[in-house]
Amino acid sequence: MMEQLHNYYLNKEEPNKSCLLALRDIILHQDIDITETQKWGMPCFCYQKKVFCYLWTDKKTDEPYILMVEGAYLDHPGLKKGKRTRMKIFSINPNKDLPLKTIEHILQKALDLYRKE
Repeated sequence: MMEQLHNYYLNKEEPNKSCLLALRDIILHQDIDITETQKWGMPCFCYQKKVFCYLWTDKKTDEPYILMVEGAYLDHPGLKKGKRTRMKIFSINPNKDLPLKTIEHILQKALDLYRKE
């Protein structure tokens, strides 16, 4: 399983590969209780065994994004709902510097939802 997950990142073309690996590192460093697995072919991040976000690339633009599972409860202008009822995405331009503070803010707000349970 972990080899398949590792290959997910390695099989991406640049600049997406570096961007996704950086996002992975950012997510994993938000809390010691975050673990990584793979669901539906994409990297999945869990907080205390509950899924809270995924990493994926847009089918049309091929740009990476973070899919927030409980996005409906997160209010941030960078999060887009689209046709989803529960989840929201935060798109990333892999050719620009990562908006680190924004990403960390969104991730912490999402984790707060799980910490309150």
